[in-house]
Amino acid sequence: MVIIQVAQLILSLTILVFIHELGHFLAARMFGVRVEKFFIFFDAWGKKLFSFKRGDTEYGIGWLPLGGYVKIVGMIDESMDKEQMKGEPQPYELRSKPGWQKFIVMIAGIVMNVILGIIIYTIIHNHFDKSYYSVGTINQDGIYASAGARDMGFQTGDKLVAVNGKHFDRYDDYVSMKVLFGAKVTVERNGKDVVIDVPNDYFQQVRAGYGFIEPLSSVVIDEFPDTSSARDAGLQVGDKLIAVDGQPISCYGEFKEKMAASKGGQVAVTVFRGRDTVTIDAPVDTAGALGFVAQIKLLDKYQTTDYKLGSAFVYGARDAFEVFFYQAVGMWKLVTGQIKATESIQSPIGITQYFPKIWDWRSFWRLTALLSMVLAFMNLLPIPALDGGHILFIAVEGIIGRKLSDKFMERAQVVGMVLLLSLMVFAVGNDLFKIFQ
Repeated sequence: MVIIQVAQLILSLTILVFIHELGHFLAARMFGVRVEKFFIFFDAWGKKLFSFKRGDTEYGIGWLPLGGYVKIVGMIDESMDKEQMKGEPQPYELRSKPGWQKFIVMIAGIVMNVILGIIIYTIIHNHFDKSYYSVGTINQDGIYASAGARDMGFQTGDKLVAVNGKHFDRYDDYVSMKVLFGAKVTVERNGKDVVIDVPNDYFQQVRAGYGFIEPLSSVVIDEFPDTSSARDAGLQVGDKLIAVDGQPISCYGEFKEKMAASKGGQVAVTVFRGRDTVTIDAPVDTAGALGFVAQIKLLDKYQTTDYKLGSAFVYGARDAFEVFFYQAVGMWKLVTGQIKATESIQSPIGITQYFPKIWDWRSFWRLTALLSMVLAFMNLLPIPALDGGHILFIAVEGIIGRKLSDKFMERAQVVGMVLLLSLMVFAVGNDLFKIFQ
């Protein structure tokens, strides 16, 4: 249900914004700087859902879920409060503090989001995943190569060796962003090493639904939608698919390819049902689907390796920084025109669709961890009104040896806010167009 997706997004944003702003707040208070407001979401036009005051700070929740802010005394921020800057700098104001303290206050929110991302990824590995498949285990039979992977040079049965010359123990690392954003993947084929170039835009094809490589697995019918031609044809929940038109299937990717080749037609599906083997003729719709939700299970003989707390942390940190790094790679591709803005920029409307329609904590935390690293990266960009813009101006002041004028800072803040609002309007419009086109 859409309402569940929206609820997950709002909870995720609430956590991320709170942690980010808490970083700024704690750093400011550590240096004796007053904070007038600590708000989750924006109280635009003075409207808010809830607030209370303790000491010098008003704490509250705004009505506009597009971010949050702490109003730090002695700096020009999104509140554009110019009155506080007219008097002489006071000891409790940020502008009276040395540059290194200003830097820590500004970067603290980003650091908190990075720490949160690492912690969540660690918890996911240690609590939800609990174990992983080693590449050595998957290499018992080799991988299945989809049509797209075969076009690159992969072959079904290839055994994975290295990515850019480096061996990884986890199978997941061979299908991660480090590969999909372009890499040289070494595979063993017939006793010889073969190097395959994965193009640097293949992540877009995977996002569009194209396959890549995957382990051998079984496909089991998990549930049916309200209307299902597969169920009407006689297929049942729990059926394990073993062949299509008499040809065995070794994994979900191979099954999907066979369905795509039979769009609008009919296939003979052979399944295991209990102890029996049953063949049923079923129609394939024009999208290449039978009409069921699949449960994909790797072969029972594939043993898993347990995550220990230490390894969960190491892999969690690696996964977190991989997201951060490939945000930068993606940004460079966007700036240089290698990818289109309409395909890569999303508003909360588009992000909502990534959350499952049923409440699933593992998916929720995985997306929250990813968004935490995305938020950290985006805030580091040297754009006025973002943390990165403030950090840039602090650096400039340190280099030139004097404070930038309040007038300049005000104008820069306005320019930054206009840029961000324009970007948000574009993102919302782009997402709405995709929904209604």
